Amino acid sequence: MLIHVNASSGVPIYVQIEMQVKNAVAAGAVKKGEALPSVRKLALELGVNPNTVARAYQELEREGVIGTVPGGGTYVAGHTPRFLKSEKLRRLQPYAQQIAVEGTQLGLNDKEIMEMVQEELEKLGVYQ
Repeated sequence: MLIHVNASSGVPIYVQIEMQVKNAVAAGAVKKGEALPSVRKLALELGVNPNTVARAYQELEREGVIGTVPGGGTYVAGHTPRFLKSEKLRRLQPYAQQIAVEGTQLGLNDKEIMEMVQEELEKLGVYQ
């Protein structure tokens, strides 16, 4: 699994890590039970403080996306957490805002931004 962070994006780095792990799980790039890099290893690869990666992993574990075996590593959880629709929308809203802001700042119009989102959904097999 490849993770990239952008310190100048305005999105906290731990949130970027969380989002990319969730996207990798949703896309099937990482499977149930697959090991994730250790906190130290990922922090070194990304050039960030290990506490940043630890925070992302803690949030992912709290949400049920990953599980940690003390002394044994971190793995993709065997079940997908279920949330009420209102909770799902609340969690997605900051990302939708980020896409809207970034797209607008790059000079894209709303149609171009929506087409890009639709293309990404198609890649996941969600949008037909």
